[in-house]
Amino acid sequence: MQTISPLSISRLISCRTDSFANRCVMCSKEILIFLSLTADPKTYDKMRSSLQERLLFVFFRGEEESMKNHYGEGAHKTPLIGLTASLFSLPVLIPLVVVVSAFFSLDWSTWRHLFETVLGTYLVNTVLLMAGVATLSLILGLSTAWVVTQYEFLGSKIISLLLILPLASPAYVIGYVYAELLDFSGPIQSSLRGLLGWSAGDYYFPAIRSLPGAVLVISLVLYPYIYMLARSNFTSQSGALAEAARTLGSSSTRIFMEIALPLARPALVAGLALVLMETIADYGVVEHFGVPTFTTGIFRAWFSMGEYTTALKLAGCLFLMVFVLLILELNGRRGSVANPTSLVTSFRKKQLKWYVGIFPMTFCLMPIMLGFVIPVGYLVSLAIGSSDSLSLLRFLSFAWNSFSVATIAAILCCIGAIALAYIDRNRSGLISSSLVRLSTLGYALPGLLLAIGLIGPLTWLDKSIAQFFSETFDIELGLVITGSIFALLIVYVGRFMTISFNSISSGFSQLHPNLDAVARTLGADSTEVLRRVHVPLLRPSILVGMLLVFIDVVKELPATLILRPFNFETLATRVYRLASDERLAEASTAALSIVLLGVLPAILLFLIQERKET
Repeated sequence: MQTISPLSISRLISCRTDSFANRCVMCSKEILIFLSLTADPKTYDKMRSSLQERLLFVFFRGEEESMKNHYGEGAHKTPLIGLTASLFSLPVLIPLVVVVSAFFSLDWSTWRHLFETVLGTYLVNTVLLMAGVATLSLILGLSTAWVVTQYEFLGSKIISLLLILPLASPAYVIGYVYAELLDFSGPIQSSLRGLLGWSAGDYYFPAIRSLPGAVLVISLVLYPYIYMLARSNFTSQSGALAEAARTLGSSSTRIFMEIALPLARPALVAGLALVLMETIADYGVVEHFGVPTFTTGIFRAWFSMGEYTTALKLAGCLFLMVFVLLILELNGRRGSVANPTSLVTSFRKKQLKWYVGIFPMTFCLMPIMLGFVIPVGYLVSLAIGSSDSLSLLRFLSFAWNSFSVATIAAILCCIGAIALAYIDRNRSGLISSSLVRLSTLGYALPGLLLAIGLIGPLTWLDKSIAQFFSETFDIELGLVITGSIFALLIVYVGRFMTISFNSISSGFSQLHPNLDAVARTLGADSTEVLRRVHVPLLRPSILVGMLLVFIDVVKELPATLILRPFNFETLATRVYRLASDERLAEASTAALSIVLLGVLPAILLFLIQERKET
């Protein structure tokens, strides 16, 4: 074929009104410019000739619909990517079907018994716990985010990093520490009685093992969710609006209430939703503090009474509360608009003199001290001052169990998230959109709910597989799913897929669609585009997603307690078992290991986020 320059082809096709052909030409220009700068002459000539042939086909013979199906919108519909995404939706779909069907079953006697005994208590305590944690977390997260973004004082940059450290500590670890510190026989009350000569009835000390105590402990751990999102929003807001308000005589308080806070509403709603969902899913704190909620009720019904149907109905009530939260979150984000001047100028930090900066510094250090420094310091003192009865080899085995399942779950979540994000990027119908939404619903569902919903179907599947191999091949397999870490991984993937999806989807949004069009013009199918173009460019987003999943899996307790195989113990289950027996000194080493595994990824996550902001 005669060689034709790209400019000639561009002029030829520009005579047509075919928008698709024009897009192909534009993409071809981009790829030719790139190749001219990077490739050797032979490769450049070869690729140029291929592009010319394909562009001539577009102009002379290719109808728009046929080309779209070959190169464009239908290219993402490959069986491999679609099958991968469908498989990753099952860990959420199956337990939802089981729990919802049990919730609406016609077993009125069970419902009547629940209404007459425990349902009211569970509902009231859960609602009060959510309200208290939401209020305190919002106060801590919002106020600290505003202070570190608006004022420059001694140590403000370091403090902005340290404020996320409580996120690395599981709530149940902090709860165990404060229960021992503030209990009647704990070191604080014992010291007060020794110094002042008090006896048991001479003074009043707030009970830490109570609903307010649970609210305090959970809030100290979960406020970083609101802090990080609010801080990111305040950093990106335009300073022009604030400067205009100051020119008109508005005070700092009025600027915050009428400008910054309304603009930050979507971020606050998202952070608050995360806090409430984590509060609903908590088991370690409320169980140790003696607060009966839906999570403790599900455990009691399943383990203590063996009432699987009752546990499913309570899980259905829990799902109903989660569903209401999701509706409220969507309504909370509705009507929000982006700041149109956000790219003009950012908020200018106000420089504070050292004696004035002491007050905001002290204020920001309080949640850091209460949520991280004091609990971790006490655990370190216990680990140094007492001997763990566990041998080093067995401890390393527990640590390896936590590390291995967290790593495998993080890898699986990222594989599924890449497929789902790619479908979401190119979706063209209701089925694709529904598949993505369903697969990423898991983080809104407590791990306890997913475990309860999956244990029945997985047990049936185990029995069916064992029966088939026994009758067909005369091989006794045993429990290959529920008797191994496979069941745990299914729940972890279903629960934490959302985290990796959000990170990878954010990375996909920064990739121009022309990259896909160019690759398809050169003959690459969807799998090749994903593997050779997208994945290398998404490495930072993939790393962030894996880190977040890793942190959450290491800390996960309820699902691990239910689905872990026999004689399989992680750091989380060991801490729970020993702390429940009031043996926190022996559990201190494992608790510190969990915190350490969470601190390093949390710091790395903060640095990546700060780099994106700058």
